[in-house]
Amino acid sequence: MADRSLVIGQLGQSLDGRVATVSGESKYISGTYALDHLHRLRAAADAVLVGIGTVQADDPLLNVRRVPGRSPARVVIDPAGRLDNGALCLRDDGARRIVVRRPGVGRELPEGVEIVTVAPDPGGRLAPSGILSTLREAGLAAILVEGGPGTLAGFLDAGAIDRLHILVSPVILGSGRTGLDLRPIARLDAALRPASRVTVFPDGDVLFECDMRRAAGGVEHGQRHDHAICAAG
Repeated sequence: MADRSLVIGQLGQSLDGRVATVSGESKYISGTYALDHLHRLRAAADAVLVGIGTVQADDPLLNVRRVPGRSPARVVIDPAGRLDNGALCLRDDGARRIVVRRPGVGRELPEGVEIVTVAPDPGGRLAPSGILSTLREAGLAAILVEGGPGTLAGFLDAGAIDRLHILVSPVILGSGRTGLDLRPIARLDAALRPASRVTVFPDGDVLFECDMRRAAGGVEHGQRHDHAICAAG
């Protein structure tokens, strides 16, 4: 088993940095090529991870459908045990289904769904380092953090993302939920400037592949302090 995780974050957003309208509609901001890319990321991962907020808002399947490949384990971070048993990601299709909770919370889940517990911080939140350690113990080392924005921001603020794939579509929403809301910085020299590769898809979507361990110019990024994930996910 690997002694550390390989963590890839993925975010699909509009040209003005939105991931959903004010009503919560988000399907489909990304175009066909971007969705194919997302499914290739899923097929290459041991597990795809989302927060409870994403499940409640979008009810995603989180499997591989658009490209050849196996579906990864599906992991839901659900600190307070709010996950509905009818969520599509809990359906038994042969892939592992894992729910991460605080100890002693939540209802029983459908047969075959694994429950793993992570001790919370004093605010009841679960730190990315603890989540990743628990998943490694379960045999899952290559993790795709797919959403939502709160969960992805928590992993980024914790310095827990190795690669970040941002898919930008040429659509302007003008309002709605922003893709990333990290801890505020006072100076530009504290901004993350990762080494990046850019790919333009035929339909106009643009993929930024960011190496979060290397800054532009080849300087290694320093680690940020661990930052817990809120229950909203």
